[in-house]
Amino acid sequence: MGSSSSDDFSVLVLASDLGVDARPFLSHAPPLEEDNWHDCPSYLLSADDQNLDFSDLEALQFLRLERGSDKSGNRIFRIVGKYFPAPVITGERLKKYVFHKIMTEIPEGPFCIVYMHTTAQKDDNSPGLTILRWIYEELPDDYKNRLQVVYFIHPGLRSRLVFATLGRLLLSGGLYWKIKYVSRLQYLWQDIKKGEIEIPEFVQQHDNILEHRPLTDYGIEPDPLHLIEVPSTGYSFGRYEKEWASRECRF
Repeated sequence: MGSSSSDDFSVLVLASDLGVDARPFLSHAPPLEEDNWHDCPSYLLSADDQNLDFSDLEALQFLRLERGSDKSGNRIFRIVGKYFPAPVITGERLKKYVFHKIMTEIPEGPFCIVYMHTTAQKDDNSPGLTILRWIYEELPDDYKNRLQVVYFIHPGLRSRLVFATLGRLLLSGGLYWKIKYVSRLQYLWQDIKKGEIEIPEFVQQHDNILEHRPLTDYGIEPDPLHLIEVPSTGYSFGRYEKEWASRECRF
């Protein structure tokens, strides 16, 4: 037998279906390059989103940034529920519009939301709690952390019950604990100075109605037929009460 070659060799068998990279086992294989990972926001406005036409939604003024701030220094983002036409706006377009407004108009720093639920109707003005939750969950964590408080003006009985029973389950990211109910505008001025936010006239008129009819907060319309204005019969009964008593004494 001839002498063996001075260069020893070995055979290494790797199963092809194990997904193992064989290059580290090969003497002449080039070194592996390290993978570089970069953290990206959960949502970025694409070029298509930035070029979308939201002029029709801008004209409604249901969502806008106010010039003022609350007493804690949070910039005010105003939402008027009655101005939102829910039947004609899809959830996807609403999300793109909200993201466009927040990411292009809100300056750095904390901000708050003043939501006016005054005379809003479920079928006409509500996009649905699941859609609102979906939009909030899609927001980058930075904006969630910068949102300090949500002032919920004129909450109805139904809204209070829904949030009290299902709020912790449906509202994620600590949003449930950021909601502050404001039943009257006079309580809003404890946190926001007058003039820092524009209040629609119908909101002020409704607030005046609630002052005279407080049960309206709970879905009860006191005296809807104005029966209080009808003269009471109690006085007539009192007029003849003494006469009936004297008649009884006569027998």
